[in-house]
Amino acid sequence: MADPTPPRRGAERPSVTDPATVARHAEYWRRNVRYLVVLITVWFAVSYGFGIVLADALNRFRIPGTSYPVGFWFAQQGSIYVFVVLIFVYVRLMNRLDREFEVDERGEA
Repeated sequence: MADPTPPRRGAERPSVTDPATVARHAEYWRRNVRYLVVLITVWFAVSYGFGIVLADALNRFRIPGTSYPVGFWFAQQGSIYVFVVLIFVYVRLMNRLDREFEVDERGEA
């Protein structure tokens, strides 16, 4: 039975045992993990730090145009909004990283 996957366009894929390819894969994953650590740290700081630890201090301030205390807002809504924004930031960072390492899905049919 023939292989159902169409052949890839362009140059042949480098060998996975090639030291340059291994180093490139390692750098790709190192940067990917670094992005994840930074973004999860931001989310943790916002959700735990602002929503729980600093909530009483932030409650002294109000969101302009409302009567909601800032600490309460972070605990109830802010951490969720920040998480959604961080998802879009991660997508943008990973798309850029994929293009840099030539592993993006664009151009493949």
